[in-house]
Amino acid sequence: MTGIYILQHNFAVAEIMAQKNTIKHIAVAGNIGSGKTTLTTKLAKHFKWEPHFEDIDHNPYLVDFYEDMHRWSFNLQVYFLNNRLQQLLDIRNGKKSVIQDRTIFEDAYIFAPNLYEMGLMTKRDFENYSSLFSTLKKLVNPPDLLIYLKASIPTIVDQIQKRGREYEENIRLDYLKRLNEFYNKWIEKYNDGPLLVIDVDKNNFAENDEDFAEVVRRIDAQINGLF
Repeated sequence: MTGIYILQHNFAVAEIMAQKNTIKHIAVAGNIGSGKTTLTTKLAKHFKWEPHFEDIDHNPYLVDFYEDMHRWSFNLQVYFLNNRLQQLLDIRNGKKSVIQDRTIFEDAYIFAPNLYEMGLMTKRDFENYSSLFSTLKKLVNPPDLLIYLKASIPTIVDQIQKRGREYEENIRLDYLKRLNEFYNKWIEKYNDGPLLVIDVDKNNFAENDEDFAEVVRRIDAQINGLF
């Protein structure tokens, strides 16, 4: 009986340790064209995480937005906010470890204020959007690990051109530059949880296996350090 008890105890301890070392929500942040979708896909496959992507193909505002940013900026941002809130609710209610392509915080701290400062969103719409986000923020938690893909404008432009999405041909260069500035300011002050910064200019995880292995090694180190 003693042997059976010890065996059961060991199984229980192992189960507790497995649960303790399970990370629930990983998020990948970064500018347009920084490689978020590619990295999310590769990490989901490697770690057996469930990927949550931006619903680009079914976004009813994206094409209109790039053709007339001033007219459609508020509509687009509200759509993204609602979409990502639903993702967070699914993550909270689910049992699987999830890796998310872009976060709800990027919409509020980067894209919306950038549109407002560029004169592409009215003050009324921006204040309305900011108030809505402030309310929703109380209902969500930050990711267990945030992975930020830092990339220069030449790298971003090169990757946007390589993937060849027709609606992205109209993206203004000054728009991308300002987004990068907002991203860097946000990451410098980020203190909501563990953060891992990947320099995309120096790490070609999309095409180089050694570079991707380095990303995995750094993630493993971060995860192990969480517990």
